[in-house]
Amino acid sequence: MDAIRFTLNDKEVRFDGAASERLLDVLRDTYDVKSVKCGCKEGECGACAVLLDDVLVNSCCVAVGAVHGSTVMTVEGFRETPQFAVLSAAFADLSAVQCGFCIPGMVLAAQAVLTKHPHPTEDEVREGLSGNLCRCTGYNAIVKAVLNAAKEGEGLW
Repeated sequence: MDAIRFTLNDKEVRFDGAASERLLDVLRDTYDVKSVKCGCKEGECGACAVLLDDVLVNSCCVAVGAVHGSTVMTVEGFRETPQFAVLSAAFADLSAVQCGFCIPGMVLAAQAVLTKHPHPTEDEVREGLSGNLCRCTGYNAIVKAVLNAAKEGEGLW
């Protein structure tokens, strides 16, 4: 089988394993990307969320062969962007982080929401984050953080 080539966090990578392996496992085990977490293995919790060609997906439900030629962004790559700086500050200012397990997926979901809706309503934020489960904070602080980031980061999205 030919190698699977894709861009991971702005770097070209090559994977020589089975195309049927879960993207989640390949990211963690081959590329040492630890922000993606295995929470449910069913695409229900969002702990493994990544941006695949700028679309939020649960990497536990994606075979690595499906990303050939694509761009995968995880928090490790996203944290180098001005959008991350604004989101990170908003999450910190509003104490929207507790244990941190869900936060990488929440941050990428927030990026997806703000890319689609630069001036989102509360309902749009709640809908955009709905695929990510938080067992610690509830959602109010996280929703407020995303709304504040939209204001503070005016023009970034």
